[in-house]
Amino acid sequence: MVTVERDATVPREVPRISPDRLRTRGAGPRRLLRFALVLVALAVVLAQVWLEQDTRAVPAPGSALEALETLAVREPVAAHDYDRDAFGPPWYDVDANGCDTRNDILARDLARVAYADATTACVVREGVLEDPYTGATVAFLRGVQTSGAVQVDHVVALRDAWVKGAAQWDDETRLEFANDPLNLVASDGPANMSKGARDAAGWLPPDAAFRCPYVARQVAVKVAYELAVSPDENAAMRDVLETCPAEPLPTG
Repeated sequence: MVTVERDATVPREVPRISPDRLRTRGAGPRRLLRFALVLVALAVVLAQVWLEQDTRAVPAPGSALEALETLAVREPVAAHDYDRDAFGPPWYDVDANGCDTRNDILARDLARVAYADATTACVVREGVLEDPYTGATVAFLRGVQTSGAVQVDHVVALRDAWVKGAAQWDDETRLEFANDPLNLVASDGPANMSKGARDAAGWLPPDAAFRCPYVARQVAVKVAYELAVSPDENAAMRDVLETCPAEPLPTG
């Protein structure tokens, strides 16, 4: 038997691997890498959501923040048909105590009150207001040129109420709302004028210390009359009340 030895100098033929096969070999690791990156991104998003939820204030029982959760959130209706007269005569004597609502609130909120008629505790002639909106002390003196220094504000403005539910009320309910002491506060005249008919998303008291009580009162009024809040208003109210989650809901 003759043995033929292979010439060591002749190279063996190397199998050729097609480009398609090379691409297939690399697809697996790349797919795993993409999957891992997706998992990491999802984990980051979930962590952010968890942190946001964890840092939100927990409302105390009976608080304004807790009551805020009960209000309907929806966009306001158009205000083109709003009419102040729909809320009845300004400062109507709804409690039939012989004094109009404005004088009732001035007597409630001012200090060192003096009346126009010393024998009748009704028409406020003068007094001193510790203004909740600005923190300033404001002197009140009744008169054409001076009465405007102190005004009585509708905490939830009548126009705001109109576009968020009051347009559907009967006249009696609107008259009650416009004269409800829960919704009224004596305030610095210029501050009240700067507020206008804006809700909490558009205006807050310049004195930051009063923002929690102010928003809490707005919530109380809207709960009492089943008024809605806009999405922006709801967010603004929450931003304020989460700094004071135990702020109580006013009752009067």
